Amino acid sequence: MARRYPKELHDFIRENVAGRTARELTAMVNEKFNVGMTESQMKSYKQNHKLKSGTPGGLPKGYYSDTFPEPVVKYIQANYVGVGNKEMAERLNKEFGTSYTTKQLNAYYKNHGLHSGLTGRFEKGHEPANKGQKGYHAPGSEKGWFKKGHAPQNKTPIGTIHQRGDGYLWEKFGPGPLDWKPHHQLVWERAYGPQPEGHVIIFKDSDKTNCSLDNLELITMAESLEMTRSGLRSTDPDHTETGLLIVRVKQAGCRRKKKLNKEDTHNGKEELPHD
Repeated sequence: MARRYPKELHDFIRENVAGRTARELTAMVNEKFNVGMTESQMKSYKQNHKLKSGTPGGLPKGYYSDTFPEPVVKYIQANYVGVGNKEMAERLNKEFGTSYTTKQLNAYYKNHGLHSGLTGRFEKGHEPANKGQKGYHAPGSEKGWFKKGHAPQNKTPIGTIHQRGDGYLWEKFGPGPLDWKPHHQLVWERAYGPQPEGHVIIFKDSDKTNCSLDNLELITMAESLEMTRSGLRSTDPDHTETGLLIVRVKQAGCRRKKKLNKEDTHNGKEELPHD
């Protein structure tokens, strides 16, 4: 190995091995040095040079499934620390257009030995900051209290749009503090009505800030998941529309095949001889 690859490649592997699987590291090396290394060669290299990644020893065959495909699994593996079941379900549904439940993620964490590190309770000996101060307020502070019906100056006006950490634009559509929705969803719903259950709105150019109506497309969650699984999302709207067409044709073929198999099974039972 040392005679076949330049020193820069060896240094690159040593600098990037921590926290990465052999598959991920192989892809990085091939992209940077264009050497065509295989995952098996990378594993041998790490073993021969006594390099440890600190990651689980690879994913076993069958680790991915229709319910938890590879992109979803990789997202979970990269983000589960400090993220509970409920929050992870919400993140996945927003990222991939899925409909995971807290119960599903709870089972997934348990079955794969993942621990978020969250206990959901105060540790022993914890004391609240306001212990012994129930009903207490500093004398004279009443002068600064809001009067009933008062609207604070910093109240966010309806129609305000801001970008959150997940990259999506959110819009305030009502007076309440929780009256926020993704801006692209509101744009679509103002044109076509409420978003149907089991569907998700995607951006044809993959730009979460481009909320123009002609850049939005309503698709089913199953279609969204298949586009992600098959790598059919694109920054080119035309390519995205073509990818969606491919998915729909593929899924229609699967439904047709299942229907024919069901009919064949039914007909076969009818032709069985009777005593």
